[in-house]
Amino acid sequence: MEANLSGTGRLPAAFLTPGSSSFLDFLDSHAPQLLPGRRALPEGMTIEAPHGTTIVAAVFDGGVVLAGDRRATMGNVIAQRDIEKVFPADEYSAVGIAGTAGLAVEMVRLFQLELEHYEKIEGTVLSLEGKANRLTTMIRSNLAMAMQGLAVVPVFAGYDLDLGRGRIFTYDVTGGRSEERAGFAATGSGSVFARGSMKKLYRDGLNGDQAATLAVQALYDADDDDSATGGPDLARKIFPIVSLITEDGFRRLTEDEVAEIAVSITDQRREHPNGPQAPLL
Repeated sequence: MEANLSGTGRLPAAFLTPGSSSFLDFLDSHAPQLLPGRRALPEGMTIEAPHGTTIVAAVFDGGVVLAGDRRATMGNVIAQRDIEKVFPADEYSAVGIAGTAGLAVEMVRLFQLELEHYEKIEGTVLSLEGKANRLTTMIRSNLAMAMQGLAVVPVFAGYDLDLGRGRIFTYDVTGGRSEERAGFAATGSGSVFARGSMKKLYRDGLNGDQAATLAVQALYDADDDDSATGGPDLARKIFPIVSLITEDGFRRLTEDEVAEIAVSITDQRREHPNGPQAPLL
């Protein structure tokens, strides 16, 4: 949309028309063709696009951890080894993406803009529950693309300022949303193995460092059984992206911090390839 149509330097009327605080509603009213869900593929056309997996999340005392591996695949080929799948949504929340990588990244950027627009219009931060609902709407709007094989299935996690704790939300391709009450979640092709790993290792009372280690352990187990998931690559120095969200805000662990965790886990796996063992009783 042009910002100056008359040469007078004034904004178009669309920018000055009263409406909702939703940037998505603004686009839908004034430039619907810019919304990802309004695009249509030619009938009968199949697209091979890079897909990203796997995302894990876990609640700990004082916050939540969100982590993702770095591999993107295209069919049976590794399309990219160092893709980024975990992004801050705003200061107190983050999104991890699985599914069609290009559409997922575009959706995250639009979601970031949606939250920033709301804060500017309303003068306050949207609640965590409200953010999760906004993401539901965006995923649902992509349903037509999902039915053509271009699905986006994110994990949304954040620190709830009202409740004083971390929370995790998962979605399906239709926009169906559920909050994970178990304290951990996973999505993507390796999610079955990652979730199984966390189910045995997760416990109440974890601190941030332990939760980060749990996430990398789960991604290692997913890599062990899922060809589309990439574990720590010590040779190329490519490690999972791990982020912590607490009352102090979003913090992405540095490469050195994640490398230390990954090297420690890899060394232990040489002795015990199947990883830590949970007690039978």
